[in-house]
Order: sequence, then C-alpha cells, then structure tokens
Amino acid sequence: MGQFVDLKSADGFVFPAWVAEPDTAPRGAVVVLQEIFGVNSHIRAVADRFAARGYVAVAPATFHRVQPGVELGYTPEDIAAGAALKAAVEGLPSPGVLPDIQAAIDHAAERSSRKVGIVGFCWGGLLTWRSACLLKGLSAAVPYYGGGITTETEMARQPQVPVLAHFGQRDKHIPVDGVQAFARTHPEVEVHIYEADHGFNCDQRGSYDEASALAARDRTLAFFDKHLG
Repeated sequence: MGQFVDLKSADGFVFPAWVAEPDTAPRGAVVVLQEIFGVNSHIRAVADRFAARGYVAVAPATFHRVQPGVELGYTPEDIAAGAALKAAVEGLPSPGVLPDIQAAIDHAAERSSRKVGIVGFCWGGLLTWRSACLLKGLSAAVPYYGGGITTETEMARQPQVPVLAHFGQRDKHIPVDGVQAFARTHPEVEVHIYEADHGFNCDQRGSYDEASALAARDRTLAFFDKHLG
C-alpha cells in the first residue's frame, strides 16, 4: 500500500520515509516511529494498517543520520545492532533526530490537510513522547512501551497534546513502579498497563501478545478518532 519517499529536514538533511495513503479522502494523518529495528516490515505493516483505516501514515527512517537502509529482524544479533544504532542517534548533537520527525509531521499534514497524530514503539515510543512535548503540528500522541519515558529527565517534560501511553506489566526494560511514577507525575496522560511483555504489539516477536495488542490497538484508534477526526 505504501512506498518510500524522500523528505527533507529543516537543516537540509534528506532521509526516506515510508508513506501509505488511504484510497479515500483522509480522516487525518499519523506519523509512525520505528523501534530499534528500522522501518522494517512490521513498521511498514503498521503504517499500512493506519492507511487502511483512512489515515495518511508516514514512517520516517530515524536511523538514517547514522546509517541508511537499516532493516533488522529480532535475533539477539539484531537487537545488539539496533541498540548500538539507537545509542549513536541519541548521541547526536541536539536536537538530534527531532528535525526529521518534524519533517514527517509536516509532510503528513500536507498530504492529508487534516490533523496529525504520532505513534511509536520502544525507542519510537520515547521519541513519540519527546515529540508530544517539543514539536509542532501534532494533535495527539501514543507511545507504546517507550523505553526511557520513566526517567526523571523525560518525566520532567510537559506534553503539549493529549497522550495515551501503553506499557507491559512484565516488561523488564520498564519496571511497573516507574510506570506508576510516570502516571502520578502526569495525571493528564491516559496510561494503560497490559498483562504482557515488552514488544507485545509486534506479531513478529516472541513477546507478541494478541489480546494486549488488540486492546491497545482499539484504544489507540478510538483516541485518534477522537482527537484527529
């Protein structure tokens, strides 16, 4: 349903994004932020599903500043490679990859002529939270198991748009006490905790949990329908 197109950041940096558009007039747009595995088949499928629901979906390659063409699987070697790439991006001078996400938001708004939401998974969930706090042109944000969101630095940020956050009860990367602290710090954020592990939304991973993924999907779609429609 989608295809890669080149986008340009405010600093002139050119990078690819997977763009999927609905067959009918868009009801809105959603920026989809990758995990540490690149804009792989799972992320492209997520974008395509949003397009099937009537949203223009834009999934920017947020590793492109440090390495182009990243598409990893879920083996231990892939996880190690992805973690190293994430560290490299996080180590970029400020504002890092945020201008690329802003370019994706702007493109989504231009293609849809409607409101724009953002959703991200794992590292992309962290970037979704930062985007909700720091970037322009958004109307809603949905981070899935965003690693790092529960740190003091990230919790000190203030979202500028409505936020719905999904976490897993059994996620060893994001302990539940940290999630509870995040929820107390940000009572304006709608927080849901599922009986699931990290990565529960990805049907290509061993941690996939269908019941949790479907429940989170339904809540996400309802949230976007409310704030983007």
